[in-house]
Amino acid sequence: MKLHRMLCFGRHDGTGNAAIVVEQSALAEAERLAFAQRQNAAATVFVDTNSAGETQLDYFYPHMRSPLCLHATLAASAVFFERNPEIQQARFVTSMRAQVLEAARIDSGIFVEVSPQRCPPLSVGVADAAYLLQTEPANLIGLPRLASVGSAKLLVEVADQRVLDALQPDLPGIVGWGREQGVSGLYVYCRLHDGVYAGRNFNHLAPHAEDPATGVAAGALASLLERNITLLQGDACGQPCTLQARYRSGAVQVGGRAVRSKV
Repeated sequence: MKLHRMLCFGRHDGTGNAAIVVEQSALAEAERLAFAQRQNAAATVFVDTNSAGETQLDYFYPHMRSPLCLHATLAASAVFFERNPEIQQARFVTSMRAQVLEAARIDSGIFVEVSPQRCPPLSVGVADAAYLLQTEPANLIGLPRLASVGSAKLLVEVADQRVLDALQPDLPGIVGWGREQGVSGLYVYCRLHDGVYAGRNFNHLAPHAEDPATGVAAGALASLLERNITLLQGDACGQPCTLQARYRSGAVQVGGRAVRSKV
């Protein structure tokens, strides 16, 4: 196996969401999950060649296999572009759902294009979302809404950064609810100023496992709002990240920095 340790979406040098890119692996699915659990990284992506000759990405979090992880896709794209400096675009397919992902170098970042996906037929009230988040219903703005560019997120807007930073949600309750409903947790956000938002992702049992950057949430939010956005995340984890999402007539490009980790 060949391993690459990457930091993705980091706002500064040395910050970002960690991903491990694994090439030339013969590990089976259960072995891949066990490998991901041993890594000090939010996600591990195995890069394979499928029977059609396509470059295939197989994603694993420490607790589960995933149909899509955009920060791991960013990491795999960075490895590919580093090896092929003359190429500006790359095409991947996901292992679980054969979703096509187009990656491109744009300015100083890498962007991955994704499309909206169908969500479960689910309506969630303000009181229910507030209960899971352990906050007052008055702190929420509008109805929570589902959106997906690969895994469904319940997007919940709160009044301001103060409310967002103070959240101490019922993490086991959120995980259990998500499993029952087929939803990949709650993504809570607030508007800072025009086109700039701050967000936090809740889809893990332990507070220390909070995601510093959630690419699928950035894509889902841009798709829901039908606009370009800048999303700030990870400050609560000590790993400040900046995600860019560009809305393009239905499709969304999600991108940012991806660099090699020095650790």
